[in-house]
Amino acid sequence: MRAIFVVSILAFCAMPAAAQEAQKPKDILPKEALVIKLPGQAARSAVHIDPIEAQIVAGTWKAPKAGDELRIDADKVATWEKAEFKKENTLVHPALRGGYAYVPIEVEKDGVWMLEAAGNNMVYVNGEPRAGDPYSHGYLSLPVYLRKGTNDLLFLVGRGQLRVKLTQPKKKLFISNENSLLPDFLSLSDELHDWMDGSVVIVNASTDPASGVSTWTNTGADNGGVIDPISWKYPPLSITRVPFRIHVPLAIGESNHPIKVRLMTRGPESVTDIDSWEGKIHVRKRTELYRRTFISDIDGSVQYYAVQPASKVKDGEATALFLTLHGAAVEASGQAAAYPRKEWGHLVAPTNRRPYGFDWEDWGRLDALEVLEHARKELKTDPKRTYLTGHSMGGHGTWHLGVTYPEKWAAIGPSAGWMSFWTYGTPARKKPDSPVQEMFHRANNGSDTSLLANNLANLGVYVLHGDADNNVPVKQARKMKEILEGFHKDFGYHEEPKAGHWWGGAKEGGCVDWKPMFELFQKRTIPVSGDVHKIDFITANPGVSSRYHWLEILAQKQPLELSRAKVDFDPEKRIFSGTTENVSRLALDLAHLNAEDKIDLVIDGQKLNGLSPTEGKLWLERQDNKWQAAKRPALGEKGPHRYGPFRDAFRHRMVFVVGTKGTPEETKWAWSKARFDAETWYYRANGSVDVVADSDFNPAKEKDRGIILYGNADTHGLWKELLGESPVQVQRGKVTIGMRTLDGDDLACLFLRPRPESDKACVAVIGGTGLKGMRLTDRMPIFLSGVAHPDCFVAGPETLTNGFDGIRAAGYFGIDWSVESGGFAWGK
Repeated sequence: MRAIFVVSILAFCAMPAAAQEAQKPKDILPKEALVIKLPGQAARSAVHIDPIEAQIVAGTWKAPKAGDELRIDADKVATWEKAEFKKENTLVHPALRGGYAYVPIEVEKDGVWMLEAAGNNMVYVNGEPRAGDPYSHGYLSLPVYLRKGTNDLLFLVGRGQLRVKLTQPKKKLFISNENSLLPDFLSLSDELHDWMDGSVVIVNASTDPASGVSTWTNTGADNGGVIDPISWKYPPLSITRVPFRIHVPLAIGESNHPIKVRLMTRGPESVTDIDSWEGKIHVRKRTELYRRTFISDIDGSVQYYAVQPASKVKDGEATALFLTLHGAAVEASGQAAAYPRKEWGHLVAPTNRRPYGFDWEDWGRLDALEVLEHARKELKTDPKRTYLTGHSMGGHGTWHLGVTYPEKWAAIGPSAGWMSFWTYGTPARKKPDSPVQEMFHRANNGSDTSLLANNLANLGVYVLHGDADNNVPVKQARKMKEILEGFHKDFGYHEEPKAGHWWGGAKEGGCVDWKPMFELFQKRTIPVSGDVHKIDFITANPGVSSRYHWLEILAQKQPLELSRAKVDFDPEKRIFSGTTENVSRLALDLAHLNAEDKIDLVIDGQKLNGLSPTEGKLWLERQDNKWQAAKRPALGEKGPHRYGPFRDAFRHRMVFVVGTKGTPEETKWAWSKARFDAETWYYRANGSVDVVADSDFNPAKEKDRGIILYGNADTHGLWKELLGESPVQVQRGKVTIGMRTLDGDDLACLFLRPRPESDKACVAVIGGTGLKGMRLTDRMPIFLSGVAHPDCFVAGPETLTNGFDGIRAAGYFGIDWSVESGGFAWGK
């Protein structure tokens, strides 16, 4: 008899099932729209020009009529024109390649509808921002509130077409049929796990929060035990990915296992089911590709990776691990399936959080690292034989993770990979035009593969590309070949004649399973640190990448400018000697040496003799341009554990905390913006984030979580507790940064600070000096790869008409997190 895994979710304060069943109106399928084309925008930029958004921020936007003109600049005018939806509720129009579609929706009474839109970057629903589905995946269905009469839906569309449909929610609180995530079981038994993780999406299609919700698992009708309750609150009109635990039976068998997720209300004396979802946990043979799930430390969500197991594994033998990164629109399981099983190693494919995700940068990069560590432990692989490869976007990820973390790989093999955003699909990276723009420019240094390429000098590298690739041009590979030839002594390179982007069937394999590449891998291992006597390491941010074997760059003189350390070690004389660039703190790990003996050091021409390690390391600090031995840096200061810039706050299971102490309009904005960010995170990161009110969040009970505050000092109840000592203060009518004050009720401000009482988490602020400034933050691209922000910046509404000229201030805090020891640039 098959075991049935029952996941029960209790919802308090929800309406009884009978009260939720009302007569449902017909679906709404719009027939017409008004469209308008805007000038071309930089696809990946921290600021953008948008005259329509400028009107929304100012509060002057009105629903357009056909023929209405919009002033773009002194010389250009755009006109709203009619367009019709065709079959499958789809609107196709040239204006929608970087333009807007206005779709008025008429309803007979107030109520909640499910908006199913695809092709849009985002949408304003009666002025409130909601997430979009730019890649037309079709799984983003959002509960929206429509008032009686005409409702204004304004879609921002980038890819030329838009699909729109509105349906009635089946219930006020229900389980979505889209986007569930389950692991695979291995047949017969799965001795590695007592528990596994899965997740479903819960929709709150009401204007009231649903609170007191918990999840637990029981295994079969004869087992009603409650296990591991997790508390959740569902904000109004929200979607939330909810994790649950699955108990793994001792005897699995070979048949798939049904699983049922139940949604229930609890009354004083009874529990009533209001919704359920059923799925299957697939059982895989141990010789088959399978999926593993895990809880991510980034946001607490359930993620997965795929494993193509090695074909020959002897008991007790540690195998190699090949981390393989998928291309755009490809699932991790599809990436792993592109390879046959390897005799000498496991193939492991992370997800990048989504098929498009983050281009293997930012949280995509962190996902790859989480999977790497999880798979290493579970598969018990040989730490000296870890390899990195990938195709297309995954080829770019191979370059990016390869140059960023050279100590983690014995060899890398990018296939059809592009170098960076500025060599592929985005205008070439140019020198900043102003000191303010320079602050944003340097925040992106870590994305520029060419700047860090020298880190590959001691790795095996094999570059593979088809010479007729019309997706990622072969010039990407040729340029990297040219760069490698400047310093790399031994790398492999192959262009497959007449081959396009994806190819196979060649004598030596295909574009991912290329025999010469894996032959190069087999010859390379990661050296033991004690055998490494020369290090030349570059980092753009010690908070991202700080270490290469026994050398660690802890802090920089100029934040996020490139830092480099070239250090040699003479083991017989016990002398380290070398030079540094833009390094203010350095550590040398002496674990491979006799720690009792003294060490001599020559660094940047300065001699330091007879140094004694502390805790197995030499800690060095540069003051007044002179190096000296130091103690371990305080965790309250900047370091590899917490360095910035702004996005550094969005990890450690971050929580979005909404300010509710302002005016009703300010509170409404904070909820709307936090929900929009949570939806965007769900869409781009397959993620889950708590959205809670300041009155409901107790920092003392949520230690070490990243906190994102929505509001300012006058509107947020936790501001004084978390940011009372911050040198940046945002209030109604002004922003104060150190000793300088910027006045105005239309300023937006984003910044991060170290979280009090935590050695690793940050507090970030998304807020403004008034409603105009708050609305200006709505579409700032926080989760878009290829875009980066400094530690702190203040923007005026002029950014929407003048670009970077509208930035009032931008910069970085110093090592001690002060303004005075950091660097800021000030706008006009």
